[in-house]
Amino acid sequence: MGTYIIIMVLCVIMSAYFSATETAFSSLNKTRLKTLVEKGNRKAELALNLSEKYDKLISTILVGNNVVNILLATVGTLFFVEYVSKEMGATISTIVITVVVLIFGEITPKSIAKDMPEKFAMFSVSLIRIFIWILTPVNFIFSLWKKLINRILKVEEDAKMSQDELLMLVEEVQQEGSIGESEGDLLRNAIEFTDREAEDILTHRVDLEAVSIDDTKEEIAKVFTQSGYSRLLVYEENIDSIVGVIHQKDFYVGTGITNKSIKQLITPPLFIHKSEKISDLLTLFQKEKSHIAIVIDEYGGTLGIVTMEDILEELVGEIWDEHDEIVEDFRKITDNSYFVDGNVNIDDFCEFFDIETETDSVSLGGWVMEQLGSVPHKDDNFVYENLEITVTETDAHRVVTVKVISNEKEEKESEAIKNNEK
Repeated sequence: MGTYIIIMVLCVIMSAYFSATETAFSSLNKTRLKTLVEKGNRKAELALNLSEKYDKLISTILVGNNVVNILLATVGTLFFVEYVSKEMGATISTIVITVVVLIFGEITPKSIAKDMPEKFAMFSVSLIRIFIWILTPVNFIFSLWKKLINRILKVEEDAKMSQDELLMLVEEVQQEGSIGESEGDLLRNAIEFTDREAEDILTHRVDLEAVSIDDTKEEIAKVFTQSGYSRLLVYEENIDSIVGVIHQKDFYVGTGITNKSIKQLITPPLFIHKSEKISDLLTLFQKEKSHIAIVIDEYGGTLGIVTMEDILEELVGEIWDEHDEIVEDFRKITDNSYFVDGNVNIDDFCEFFDIETETDSVSLGGWVMEQLGSVPHKDDNFVYENLEITVTETDAHRVVTVKVISNEKEEKESEAIKNNEK
């Protein structure tokens, strides 16, 4: 009798061990283990290496768990038949063993391992490595079986995490409180960074500060003073013929203006296409030791410029200096009306007002012009979905500001009244 009980207890303990080990290795955070490895934790290193061989690990756990559970059921049946009842022993054994395995062999150990997966993985790694070595022939057979199944079902393994999955992971970590809102925004910006193109962040040609190569030094000094910029574009004949960039530090020497000619002062311009990825552009800036690039269109004309600051703002958010004029993109007028800056990115506009649109335009101003089908004028208006949009200010045939009235609230109130009437 004592032998039966000892065998059953050992089987339950081993069942609990295998179940907990499976949960621990499937739930552990590899980043935490890597941190412990860097601190010199040997068991963390073993657990991390074993987690990279998950197929071997899981087949060993499943074989071991099934063996001990079958042995437990067999010994349990013999015990209850011999010492309890020959007629009802098998039935009683099935009920008792099932309850014991569920509580002590599955639910309890898995719950514990789920709450501290790294600790339990490090605790169990020494013993499970012995079982993996013992079951090497079995694991080899299972690996061949898996390859056969994959070929039959044409399964393609893809361990890479998509951008959407990464963004969702950041959202979950932020909700758990592991990182703050600012850190979450920075991570999201970094993940989406590679998708952005020069066209998405450029300063349009109509907003550029540039001087002619034929301008006098006094005229150039005046532009430096009025704009507050440390660099100015220099063109020949017109803005589509940029010949270089002049730096304020080169223009002024000591207490006055340099005696060198403008042609001697300008540095060669860096030209890029509007579809250039800003991640590649950042590398290009570092390589060329430049802070500004001229974006050209398909005809070779000047579309705008992108600066190092523009790229950094995509990562860390808006960077203000003493010369920047603070512009509020969405200025609330009433509960359902806003003044919106025409330079706002159209994606940000759609997200703010919860609408969808298909357009080639990057800015709100371009989209408004597209919707109107003509050059915009003050007081031009149109309706899009639940929005009433009116042009309130223009400059040089471009939209500066629009007024947006959202009728979403009114629509919901109308629907509520209709539902009540029904």
